[in-house]
Amino acid sequence: MRYHAEVSGVIPGSIASELDICPGDVICSINGRRIADFLDYQFLTAAEELVMTVQKKDGRMIEYEIVNEDMEDLGIVFENMLFDKAKSCANRCVFCFIDQLPPGMRESLYFKDDDSRLSFLYGNYVTMTNMLPKDVNRLIEYRISPVNISVHTTNPSLRKKMLKNRHADRVMDYMQMLKDGGIDMNMQIVLCKGINDGAELTKSLKDLASLYPAAISVSVVPVGLTDYRDGLYPLEAFNKEDALQVVEQVTKLQETFLKTLGTRFVYLSDEFYLLAQLPMPEAADYEGFPQIENGVGMEASLEEEFLQALKENPPFAFCGKTVIATGVLAYPFITKLVDLAKERYDGLDAEVVAVQNRLFGAGVTVAGLLGGKDLIEGLSGICADRLMITASMLKADEPVFLDDLTIADVEQSLHTRIVVCGNDGSEFLNCLLGCKE
Repeated sequence: MRYHAEVSGVIPGSIASELDICPGDVICSINGRRIADFLDYQFLTAAEELVMTVQKKDGRMIEYEIVNEDMEDLGIVFENMLFDKAKSCANRCVFCFIDQLPPGMRESLYFKDDDSRLSFLYGNYVTMTNMLPKDVNRLIEYRISPVNISVHTTNPSLRKKMLKNRHADRVMDYMQMLKDGGIDMNMQIVLCKGINDGAELTKSLKDLASLYPAAISVSVVPVGLTDYRDGLYPLEAFNKEDALQVVEQVTKLQETFLKTLGTRFVYLSDEFYLLAQLPMPEAADYEGFPQIENGVGMEASLEEEFLQALKENPPFAFCGKTVIATGVLAYPFITKLVDLAKERYDGLDAEVVAVQNRLFGAGVTVAGLLGGKDLIEGLSGICADRLMITASMLKADEPVFLDDLTIADVEQSLHTRIVVCGNDGSEFLNCLLGCKE
């Protein structure tokens, strides 16, 4: 039998180190149960006493009887916490962004995952269409909470149409199982004009609210459309009038939920307010920003952090010219923040530049989807001592853009130094002032 729970490292001084467990060993079972992934490992090792069967690199099978009264972490490190490949998506969603990627990008970007384990481990959203009741019960048994779910609509026939999956109609049943099992959920709806908006959106949000308090929050984000949609389902981008209608509709529902549930429950992504040319809600209206990773409340959070940092009057440590590159959508907002800093700090020489997206097309306006070549073409001829960009443009673990250009490639082409700033208002101000680089 082939096992996949291979040890990649052992923390010095840990229980595993004392047992002489080494990289290359394989954890076969705990208390007689095979370890299929990190969730199995984490759940089964949370005990004061356990029996762990390990296959050593030389093929020997050893049983370790472990007494762990203090419930310490065993100190075993795994390179891949799934121990196998992620479950690929079985859907053919009409709005799928991966189907709209330009050719020639790195292979990993074209993989569509839809793995409930990734929802807990990394915060990914899953549709639950490749799950069976036993998989849902496993989440309940292991107390995997919260689970992040891509709902899109609660209308069973419409969901099957949107996801192009005959099993897509089970989502409300599965979410009811999770609620009954004491599991919390965050949910998202990718809104498609003329499909799941309007009355369908109201129905979906009211259905999801019926699962409160297990259903914590819902984000509503507009469908992203690139220039690479040949042969795909015809979708239309939201315009200003559409966005105004969506904001009005969701605001009324928020008021209702606030009265009946004590929470606004549903939150719109920043794009809707920007498209509608409306002011962002106050930071407090996002109730702790439960969906900020979905781009919901990002600007309100950033502004709150920026203004607080500005009150602390950090030192001005950089006297050269700074260019801040951002997407078209966020340009007015970033410009506003930079202007506030200029009012406080005489001599701050900073300019915000809105960079057009040529990698995906002009319809994609968020900064995080700009490629390195977009920066090179959009900033050609700039004269600056440094260029500030957001970390969301890069891979999480490498200084590489979506089009595989590196920071060094862009620096060489633009003849300037790049400073990478996280999505935090305080960090943005400190990077702008040059006191934390």
